[in-house]
Amino acid sequence: MTLKELTRPNIWALEPYTCARDEFKGDASAWLDANENSVITGLNRYPDPLQWEVKKQLSAVVSVAPENIFLGVGSDECIDLCYRVFCRPGIDNVVAIDPTYGMYGVCAGINDVEYRRVALNNDFSLDSDALLAATDANTKVIWICSPNNPTANAFPLQQLREIASRFGGITVIDEAYADFSTHGTMAGFLSEFPRMIIMRTFSKAWAAAAMRLGIAFASTDIINLFNKVKYPYNINLLTQRQALQVLADKDHIRQVAAQIVKIRNNLASELESLPLVEKVYPSDANFLLVKIKNADATGVYRYLCSRGVVVRNRSRVKLCDNCLRVTVGNETENKLLLNCLNEYNAD
Repeated sequence: MTLKELTRPNIWALEPYTCARDEFKGDASAWLDANENSVITGLNRYPDPLQWEVKKQLSAVVSVAPENIFLGVGSDECIDLCYRVFCRPGIDNVVAIDPTYGMYGVCAGINDVEYRRVALNNDFSLDSDALLAATDANTKVIWICSPNNPTANAFPLQQLREIASRFGGITVIDEAYADFSTHGTMAGFLSEFPRMIIMRTFSKAWAAAAMRLGIAFASTDIINLFNKVKYPYNINLLTQRQALQVLADKDHIRQVAAQIVKIRNNLASELESLPLVEKVYPSDANFLLVKIKNADATGVYRYLCSRGVVVRNRSRVKLCDNCLRVTVGNETENKLLLNCLNEYNAD
């Protein structure tokens, strides 16, 4: 299908809201277009609606051209836009691996779009044929989180390329945790797959979750569709300023990610040595999926909560029976976690 055929007809035909700052390029001598308060406070002007300074600086970090970048209010806005742009409510469907990040399914429900789950293999690997077999003429999007949440594993780039080449709709690769993985990124294949969207975030390796800034890489045609549908000034000025500070030291970003990987590996070894732990699954992310012995994950979870240590109980998630998902914390947090688990085992 062409991009026009994949896009909801009303969105393709939509005349978006535009402001003078979408049209004007350069430095203005007087901003008299937006009915702002002219009293200078530093916050009296609307922000750049397309965040070009942030995109230019981000481009230097991720090696993706600014015109191929969309910024959203968290990755959740990017996820929601995929439904609003491509999926006709009550008609179209999407396909996703299972288990995976829960917001794909939540946004499907909000947008009245059928959500089809395809189970991963028992070792958390991905069956490409099964995934594609679940699609039909009304499947607009395939969701693949890699590294995946909550299983923590990344899928081979060649397998992701194969899926993107075989699927006629929009293939979304959510790479929120890619900075912690050695598998690499699909960003270098954007030109090869014009119907592919890659999602990233400031929330994980870049240590800026409080900013709520998500990223989508895609063809300029898809970016233009997203810009059509987003709210005019979706990223506020304070967030844009903070993003520029975060991006100013790209070497520091890489160093922090490498440090977290080292801490993750040490934490995995310490958890595996505990008598109550049956298995710590390999991780390409900044968290560990930990299987608890004797079907006691819920008991361990409740005990940790009682001690003020909050993890995620994933026991009811497909393929994650009796598992806890543990984020890699700082030295103090990790030590407290291990002490509590040792105490629980002693009790």
